[in-house]
Amino acid sequence: MTRVDHSPYHAALEELGTVFSRLDDGKVDELIEAIAKAKSTVVFGGGRERLQIMGFAMRLYHMGVPVAVEGDMTTPPVGPDDLFLLTVGPGEISTALALIGVARSAGATVAVITAQPGGKAPAMADLVLHLPAQTMADDQGEARSSILPMGSLYEGALFVLFEVMILKLRERLQTTPEAMRARHTNLE
Repeated sequence: MTRVDHSPYHAALEELGTVFSRLDDGKVDELIEAIAKAKSTVVFGGGRERLQIMGFAMRLYHMGVPVAVEGDMTTPPVGPDDLFLLTVGPGEISTALALIGVARSAGATVAVITAQPGGKAPAMADLVLHLPAQTMADDQGEARSSILPMGSLYEGALFVLFEVMILKLRERLQTTPEAMRARHTNLE
């Protein structure tokens, strides 16, 4: 039997712990309240961030929260009383900036989760949640802080953040695990 070196696993978990030790949980609660009060929520992310926020959208759906993923053919228009929630780890990508402009013009509330709160996307948002983790914006040279490649620390932190947000939202909306399970697809 070969011995497996677990140190990269432990290092990655320690890095995630550091991210969450610096997270402003009050801002998380503000975002949860915005989702709870929105008529509907539309989410957006690029690349691997998109995968994380799509998983979050699925859980919102399981809780009965009106939600759509930007780009899907069934995404409704946004307007007043709606929330447009984006993850833009590096602080800006051109698609996000364009979509924020459309959502704001339509009267939707814009919330941005980012590792770069000084970026262009957060500057355009009504609510900003700073998730302090390395992204591709700071993965080279002396700025590099994670053993994980590129934006993986941020993307992993998004997964954990979204799962905890679901726990908080479940309590806020008084949704039971049974009700969530009943909304899970049976076409798998």
